[in-house]
Amino acid sequence: MKRVGILTGREQTFPESIIKSINEKGNGEVIAEMVTVGGIRLDEAKKYDVIIDRISHEVPYYRATLKRLALEGTYVINNPFWWSADDKFFNFSLAAKIGVAIPKTVLLPQQDYIEDITSESLRNLEFPLDWEGIVNYVGFPAFLKPFDGGGWKNVSKIHSLEELWHVYNQTGKLCMTLQEGIEFDQFVRCYCVGQERVLIMPYDPTKPYLSGMQYVNVTDYLSPELHARVEKDVITICKALGYDLNTVEFAIKDGVPYAIDFMNPAPDAELASVGEFNHNWIVNAMTEFIFKKLETDFETPEYRWTSMLNPSAKKTETKTAAPKAASTAKSKTIAKPAKKAAEKKPQAKNASAE
Repeated sequence: MKRVGILTGREQTFPESIIKSINEKGNGEVIAEMVTVGGIRLDEAKKYDVIIDRISHEVPYYRATLKRLALEGTYVINNPFWWSADDKFFNFSLAAKIGVAIPKTVLLPQQDYIEDITSESLRNLEFPLDWEGIVNYVGFPAFLKPFDGGGWKNVSKIHSLEELWHVYNQTGKLCMTLQEGIEFDQFVRCYCVGQERVLIMPYDPTKPYLSGMQYVNVTDYLSPELHARVEKDVITICKALGYDLNTVEFAIKDGVPYAIDFMNPAPDAELASVGEFNHNWIVNAMTEFIFKKLETDFETPEYRWTSMLNPSAKKTETKTAAPKAASTAKSKTIAKPAKKAAEKKPQAKNASAE
């Protein structure tokens, strides 16, 4: 008997629907249920063949648990090792490299830092920043948003340098990106399952998040050519990132689909939010994907950065490649944060004036 576990937070309808769908199709041979975990031992036995992760990005204990279970052969959707290392600025950079249209984007230093980071700790940081050069490159309107966020949290639309300084100075310890605002003609949000099945959903980001008004039912919303390009870009992105479940958002201007958000490995699937058709599509697509994988056996991922960043080369890598990758990873420096205001860099507006 195969077991599928659902690890979730406050959402209700998607976990209930996917559990029901899998159990009905499984006929007792495949069972889906909510995951229950307590103290996780080093020798924790494998309990699930598959776990659908919906909440570990918010709960570090869950993320550490999933990594442990993955080492016993549990297939986690989505890979907790890669998800832990991923961020949206890297996603933008990767997508641009593989030919997807991306708005102009700049990664910004944090405005504030944790205790014990002083000005001496930041001696590698350019100061003051070339704010004029940054905004001349990105342009206005622009969006200031976390480099590793989600759910439209801490996202601000910016129209001037003064407004940028004001909002940036309130971002605290968040690392932010400034991204060109595409004044779109059309906007779509796309489910992608198994890196091959795509549902393109007309979407209105101006409506309140989780309001139930964002997803719009419009027949033939995109032209056939644009539909094909969006679908191709979605699959290209998800294959490059290795996510089995994801959503990709495009702001479309003058016939060009700009990918503006595509690190959503636990995408909204609640009935009241996405609507009945979209909810049923994602439940059915995920059910079919899981059963297909259970029938053919999941390929156990290689938990090495070289294989995650370059999966096609993993079969031809030499045994000496892994230590090299490991030493490179260890050499990366993680910036520490700041102590007293007097010891830190001045705030953005003042810094620019100096």
